[in-house]
Amino acid sequence: MVAASRVARLVTGPTGRPLPVFPQPEPLTRHGPARVVAVCNQKGGVGKTTTTINLGAALAEFGRRVLLVDFDPQGALSVGLGIQPHELDYTIYNLLMERGASASEVVVKTSVAGMELLPSNIDLSGAEVQLVHEVGREFVLGGVLEPLVPDYDVILIDCQPSLGLLTVNALACADGILVPLECEYFAMRGVALLTETIDKVSRRINPRRPPAPVPTGNSPRRCWSGGGRQVAADQGQARQPARCPRTAPPRHPRGDRLRWPPGQRP
Repeated sequence: MVAASRVARLVTGPTGRPLPVFPQPEPLTRHGPARVVAVCNQKGGVGKTTTTINLGAALAEFGRRVLLVDFDPQGALSVGLGIQPHELDYTIYNLLMERGASASEVVVKTSVAGMELLPSNIDLSGAEVQLVHEVGREFVLGGVLEPLVPDYDVILIDCQPSLGLLTVNALACADGILVPLECEYFAMRGVALLTETIDKVSRRINPRRPPAPVPTGNSPRRCWSGGGRQVAADQGQARQPARCPRTAPPRHPRGDRLRWPPGQRP
């Protein structure tokens, strides 16, 4: 009886629900073509860059070849991987705006084996203005990534916190969408507008999978946290029942880390 209750505690998440069982990825016999996933949310500080780095590193540990695309002019993804954006001669901006630019000149190796990066810096902010009058402006990023797709298993695009042309480019070439969000009121308000944009892109440009909300943190001390977590999980289950986690990692007391209680990490 005691053993049975102990097992129940181990498989129950912070919300009191059973943790989903995710199968271990099978070893690959060959690499490519890549699945392109856009990590986006127009609200800042919800964990897009953190999700991109950790998901990419986890996939690389399982033998996947991963390309991370820093598609934010702030260059947070590049900085998070130990690269100083202001010191770079070539970034993804060059691939977008210069016809003769080669991806081999821009792709940077990271400290994680099997994971590489297309970096960016503040120059990328000018691309959004320059692309406005271009023909097929929504497909420019897709053209940049097309020759790279055969060389990788997963391409993760870290989008900027806005719904501008750069984000639309990422949605237009993506096979799937991850929407990291805090389980809070203001974060949830923004999801409705983001979902509307994704629906428009799906109808007019790219009829791919619907987005999967990914709760990235909660605090039991915040009265709206539980309700936000429930709404986020319910929305994700309605769109992709087998893909959306129903739990979110609690906040670390320092506020800049996420932690799972012992025995409750999925």
